[in-house]
Amino acid sequence: MHPRLLAAVALATAAAILVAGIALAPRGEGDATVGRADFEGALRPPGVPPADFALRDQNGEPITLADVRGEVAVVTFLYSTCEDTCPLVAQQIRGALDQLGRDVPVLAFSVDPATDTRRSARAFLTDQGLTGNWHFLLGDSAQLEPVWEAYGVQPQVVREGGPDLDHSISVVVLDRQGRQRIGFPYDQLTPERLAADIARLQRGG
Repeated sequence: MHPRLLAAVALATAAAILVAGIALAPRGEGDATVGRADFEGALRPPGVPPADFALRDQNGEPITLADVRGEVAVVTFLYSTCEDTCPLVAQQIRGALDQLGRDVPVLAFSVDPATDTRRSARAFLTDQGLTGNWHFLLGDSAQLEPVWEAYGVQPQVVREGGPDLDHSISVVVLDRQGRQRIGFPYDQLTPERLAADIARLQRGG
């Protein structure tokens, strides 16, 4: 057999064995985030510790990770003067919660601390019809940077004399321990997919 053909056969065989091993491997309580095919979004790397924070929301209320522990929660990153992607993401999340028919904590971290204020954050949420358990979390760059880093988020950056750097657009679902479990890039987010994954985690997935 030609050496290149032999190598291709060996590679295909190894891949098939690997896939079969993953499919047949037993799933214990500790490996629930590994190899699962029943989630709609992308699995976040296992073992990432919960990203703690202490910020104030649009009403000046102090919010920490401990406030949502014990519940499945949704995390996203917005800025209050955004007119395109942020409203779309917010409406996708709202649509998912409407489909679930129950309230879920939503933590929307500011990515433009120089511009976002309590007043502008409240106006954004009001304009989008976002009521209930929504928290638009505000602070200065030093307070928000650890959160951006924990989620791999690029904040909104306005550059003099050059193109602005748009912020990262993603939605992450936290499990009841506050761990990052499921992530949705902007182009893969739909209310149906997000609602399905929230429901799975609420059932103990």
